Amino acid sequence: MSDLGLDALREYRPEIREPDDFDAFWAETLAVTRRHPLDARFEEVATPLSGVTTYDVTYAGFGGHPIKGWLTVPAGASGPLPTVVRFHGYGGGRSLPHCWGLWPLAGCAHLVVDVRGQGSGGNVGDTTDPVGSGPSQPGFLTRGVLDPGQYYYRRVYADSVRAVEAARAHPLVDPARVAAVGDSQGGGLALAVGGLLPDLAAIAPDVPFLCHFTRAVELGRTGYAEIARYLAAHRGSEATVFRTLSYFDGVHFAARGTAPASFSVALRDESCPPSTVFAAYNAYSGKKTIRVYPYNGHEGGGPFQEAVQLGWVPTMLKGGRSC
Repeated sequence: MSDLGLDALREYRPEIREPDDFDAFWAETLAVTRRHPLDARFEEVATPLSGVTTYDVTYAGFGGHPIKGWLTVPAGASGPLPTVVRFHGYGGGRSLPHCWGLWPLAGCAHLVVDVRGQGSGGNVGDTTDPVGSGPSQPGFLTRGVLDPGQYYYRRVYADSVRAVEAARAHPLVDPARVAAVGDSQGGGLALAVGGLLPDLAAIAPDVPFLCHFTRAVELGRTGYAEIARYLAAHRGSEATVFRTLSYFDGVHFAARGTAPASFSVALRDESCPPSTVFAAYNAYSGKKTIRVYPYNGHEGGGPFQEAVQLGWVPTMLKGGRSC
């Protein structure tokens, strides 16, 4: 059952305090990141799939740290191609190169990138996080959580912006026709990138994570519970923790997003409670739609939502039924 009724969700606009230096913090973060050359490298790899060509991607993320990905394009494509940059769910990774044929079969280039330090839950990954942190709960949500400058997701959000820049560096990619997509953690990263890069053609955050942290910690039973467990152990740190998280809240990035956006939400989702998704959706400043799945949990629309995106994303990238 939903945490709020659907009518209430559609009107849910909580007051979420935003740091006064939010924009300055992210401007500095991206400036520091861009001091390192992007150094995007693409090495073609052999796969059993004759309809696509795949490249092993390495580029410099936050701190100049190497981030891995797969770029997959239609075989024989001459470009420039509309491009989908995909961010994966919590704990996952870029997986294996043969896993990413959907968007190339629709005529798009497709870049899927690792989230640093993850890649051992579900899909495998190949990117380390060389930065340590203070005491934290198992998982990633509390690593460095006492300081916005040291928080784990500062590096991840910067890496995600650089992923779009890396995609745009490939000669087959049309830099003006790039969409950011993802579900769960990937949806939260797509939202962040949409707020940090004003020139994306579209974003598609499905059941996004990393939104409306105060309510998410109150209601969420899976990933967000890491924060609750941290606060249970580190009594008295609540104000400091939520101040750090306020720099990373998808609601604030949504308020800055201007690209057309296609959201989805599941009303029985206990991982990303629907009120946290609607808080971001209702704050989103660009043209937007949301698909509601009343009887689903965190799996959301699954292949049905993929079909929605296969119809919607190409329209945003080209104005037609295919890329």
